[in-house]
Amino acid sequence: MQTFIRIVDAGSLSSAAAQLGTTQPTVSRRLQALERSLGLRLLQRSTHAMKLTEDGTRCYERAKELLASWDMFESDLRGASDEPEGTLRVVVPHAFGQELLVDPLTEYLGRYTRVSVEWLLHDRAVDFIADGIDCALHVGEVKDPSVVAIRVAEVPRIVVAAPSVLTGGRVPVHPDELARLPWLSLRTFYRNEISLTHVATGEVQPIVFQPRVSTDSLYALRSAAVKGLGVCVGSSWVLREDLQRGRLVHLVPRWQAAPLPMYLLYPAARFHPARLRRFVEWMRERIPAALAVATSAG
Repeated sequence: MQTFIRIVDAGSLSSAAAQLGTTQPTVSRRLQALERSLGLRLLQRSTHAMKLTEDGTRCYERAKELLASWDMFESDLRGASDEPEGTLRVVVPHAFGQELLVDPLTEYLGRYTRVSVEWLLHDRAVDFIADGIDCALHVGEVKDPSVVAIRVAEVPRIVVAAPSVLTGGRVPVHPDELARLPWLSLRTFYRNEISLTHVATGEVQPIVFQPRVSTDSLYALRSAAVKGLGVCVGSSWVLREDLQRGRLVHLVPRWQAAPLPMYLLYPAARFHPARLRRFVEWMRERIPAALAVATSAG
C-alpha cells in the first residue's frame, strides 16, 4: 500500500522508485502483488500515461487512511517519546542551506543519531507530495492553505553597493538619491520597484528603477553587487563579510526594506513521524538564534 500511494503521488513508477530508493521493477512487482491480493486493477498504464481506475481511486483514499491509522497505532505503542529514525527529506533556500543552517542541522544529527537527512537546496515552490518532501524552509509569504506554516524568524534586509558605484564616493542617505544609481534586483522578492521605511519616523519611500541585472539567486546578487554592477537590497547576514571588508557599503542606513518572514512548512496530516516532529522543534528554536548571531556580526 505504501508503494501504491507513492506511485500515485509521484505520478510514475520510475519517480516512485527514485523516492523509495529502489528500482522500477521492484515497484512494479509490489503493485502487481497488491492488485493480485485485492483481485482488482488499480492503475491503467500506457507508454505515455498512467491513471487510477475507479477501484484504484477508492483504494488510494482508503489506503492513506489505513496507513495513517497504522502510524498512529505504532506511535501509541512506542509512546510519545519514540526515538526519531529514518530519512528526512528537507528543502532549504540555497543561501541558508549552504551556510546559515548547516550548524543547526549538524546539531540535530548529532542529537538524533538514527536519522539521516537529504538536504535539498532550491528556492522554487515545493511540491511535497510529488517530490516526497517532508519539510521545507521557506522565505517569503506562504499562499498554500494545505500546508502547516510555522513562522520562525524575520530576515532583515539592507541596501548596499560597491564603493565604485557611488558618485564621488558620497554615501546616499535618502532614497531619492538611489533612483539615479544603477540597480540589481532579486526577482524572487522585488524586480523594478521596492519601498524603504525610515526606522525612526516610519515614513515609506518607494523607489522605481530598471535593473541592469535581475536574478533569482541571493549569492549571484551579492557577487554582482561586489563587482560594482549596481545597488541591491539583500539579507544583511549574507552581506556582512563584504561590508566588514569594505567590498560593499551600507547605503541609506536609516532606511530599511521590510524584513522577509521565514517559515517551516510541512504537509498537514493526522500523523507526523518523530524525525519530522523533532526537526521542526529543533529548527524552530535554533533558527532565530542563528539568524540573530549572523545579523549582529554584520
